[in-house]
Amino acid sequence: MTHLTKNFARPEKAEEVVTFGSLDPKIQELLTAAFEVRQRAYVPYSGFKVGAAFRAKDGGQIFAGCNVENAAFTPCSCAERTALTKAVSEGVTEFSVGAVLAYEPDVFTTPCGVCRQFIREFANDDIPIYVAQAIDARITAKEAPLQSEDPVLCTSIFNLLPSSFRTYRK
Repeated sequence: MTHLTKNFARPEKAEEVVTFGSLDPKIQELLTAAFEVRQRAYVPYSGFKVGAAFRAKDGGQIFAGCNVENAAFTPCSCAERTALTKAVSEGVTEFSVGAVLAYEPDVFTTPCGVCRQFIREFANDDIPIYVAQAIDARITAKEAPLQSEDPVLCTSIFNLLPSSFRTYRK
């Protein structure tokens, strides 16, 4: 690696799709926290709810956030940034894992570009990001929101933001 590329992040692991039931219980807990906070999203304009949760690196505390819209659109807050901002306001700036839930048929909704850079700001190392679908009909039917056979995209911040950089912190 040359001196020109050594500061750029490279993924440690390839993306893969697994089932919710095959995940470690701590990851299931994180995805469930993202699902629960998603229900409180304030989305009167788009109707598109997103929930995110991040686990602190030092002890495992979970910080969850939902998206909050505004009539001006630009000052909206995405779920990922809400969760991380809550953590930072509590003194936590390092995370071991993140999760994002939204619902679009037949696709995984990954963090937007701004959120990817925001997550990267607090990731000294590559951290896994788990992305799942939140199926609202299950709430009405009183079913478990995340079921054993549900697909989950296992990716990472370096996969989502390849060749990323951080320059202003040590």
